[in-house]
Amino acid sequence: MRRAAVAVAAGAMAVSLAACGSAKESGGGDSASSAPAKGDDIKVGLLLPENQTARYEKFDKPLIEKKVKELTNGKGEVVYANAKQDASTQNQQVDTMVTNKVDVLIVDAVDSKAIAGSVKKAKDAGIPVVAYDRLAEGPIDAYTSFDNETVGKTQGEALLKALGSKAKDGQIVMMNGSSTDPNAAQFKSGAHSVLDGKVNIGREYDTKEWKPENANANMEGAISALGKDKIVGVYSANDGMAGGIITALKAAGIDDIPVTGQDAELAGVQRIVTGEQYMSVYKPYPQEADVAAEMAVALAQGKSLDSLAKDKVDSPTTNGIPSVLVPVVSLTKDNINDTVIKDGIYTVNEICAGKYKAACDEIGLK
Repeated sequence: MRRAAVAVAAGAMAVSLAACGSAKESGGGDSASSAPAKGDDIKVGLLLPENQTARYEKFDKPLIEKKVKELTNGKGEVVYANAKQDASTQNQQVDTMVTNKVDVLIVDAVDSKAIAGSVKKAKDAGIPVVAYDRLAEGPIDAYTSFDNETVGKTQGEALLKALGSKAKDGQIVMMNGSSTDPNAAQFKSGAHSVLDGKVNIGREYDTKEWKPENANANMEGAISALGKDKIVGVYSANDGMAGGIITALKAAGIDDIPVTGQDAELAGVQRIVTGEQYMSVYKPYPQEADVAAEMAVALAQGKSLDSLAKDKVDSPTTNGIPSVLVPVVSLTKDNINDTVIKDGIYTVNEICAGKYKAACDEIGLK
């Protein structure tokens, strides 16, 4: 996809997106015009991809449930399923929800290609589908996520800033996300657009299933291949993997090198406080979740998305999907108060509990 430039700021709700590409189907969002009008008594199917990453159970699920209740005067119901990183399981979950006649689906795909057939089954049954966080293939009706290339650029820019004049003194390791996640490819592309030519990339990995233990094993391999004195920084695509990477670095006696992240997980924020991790990308989940709920309720009720989704995006299979992308923020120890604490994601007491109190005091986080 070709995207317009996006300001990296937390406030704005929608950003400009220029849709292009060779889509095979057209008419994203058709369901709003064809579905029968419904009231507030609707059933929303919510399918999330995994529970390894803290955000899905801690933020996305309860936020979407809360917003659906608000939009339906307490009458709407959210039926939830988590695929635990198994694409076949998620396809079965879609089939079950189609059989149980939910009114709309919100799907965060484990595998964007593998879900396409199930999306078509839902569409054929008259159930509109909102792609959430990852752009699934098939006849999707609406899509909301963050600007994923901007996420990668934000990570790359932060790593360059942390490295400073040492950027080419050694080599960095790139730990990308899962090859089955379309977002991971966009994070990687954004990071490379910033890092290429400015650092020496010694080793690069696509990390199976985003698992921290796989990132840990990959990092051990990189240290063995490159030598511990040659590594000056690590691009990690998310916080979970950063935890596995930092464990490997510590075991090898490597410290005080910048490691990036994403998702602003509590453990990641705490590592930022102590200096073990340099940064994370804070993605305002309340905004993304609210948009997904608004899209789902509107589609279930047969309403237009025109006032909500001003932009369009193309997937490999579908043209012109109504879309809203939410901007992101580079989170470092300097802006914890202005981001995750201000937005109510965590309290100071949660971040600074136990062994983290001294580090919090040192950076003035009270």
